[in-house]
Amino acid sequence: MIPAAFRAAEPSQQAFVDWACTSALERLGFATPGELARFWGLVTPAEASAWAVANRGAAALPARLEGAGGNGARQLLARPDLPELLRALPPPPARLRALNPFDPLLRDRARLARLFGFDYRIEVFVPAQKRQWGYYVFPLLERDRLIGRLDMKAARAAGTLEVTRLWLEPGVRASRGRLRRLEAELERVRRFAGLERVRFGEGALKDGR
Repeated sequence: MIPAAFRAAEPSQQAFVDWACTSALERLGFATPGELARFWGLVTPAEASAWAVANRGAAALPARLEGAGGNGARQLLARPDLPELLRALPPPPARLRALNPFDPLLRDRARLARLFGFDYRIEVFVPAQKRQWGYYVFPLLERDRLIGRLDMKAARAAGTLEVTRLWLEPGVRASRGRLRRLEAELERVRRFAGLERVRFGEGALKDGR
């Protein structure tokens, strides 16, 4: 089914590595060689490291990043136009957003923890008695911070979005304004899911912990 001209145009391994690393860096903005390798899962860390050495200063600028909580600067690579992109970024929106557990922001757990100080994994494959949070828990993004996680599900027979529990990160308060933003986001999710109402379980918002 694939025309011969396309089959004959198969790239070399080096060209493939170059595409995989370049396209990963374009999407990530900045990354370590290990993060470049993990982005597509198509090249090895050794291949990504060799690409980084060969392209440092041209396709990839050397950079240093200090992660959340001041846990030490880390050497990495940045796309050449990153400074211009950062200057052009608008301020993050004030709304609170529930992130799907498969959101690209969450896909690399180690990177997420380093950048945001937020340790997250989806627990759908974890036995119920061993879960720390819940079956399908949504991280909560507010401006440029991950402030907590929310356990909710669609009870379609009842036409309700069931909110089971809210956990806020240490130092994050369940203020009146924050809860209003959460309610606005739940209303958006309710409409998207085609449900009739939002229902909070008993104690779901008791103290956010």
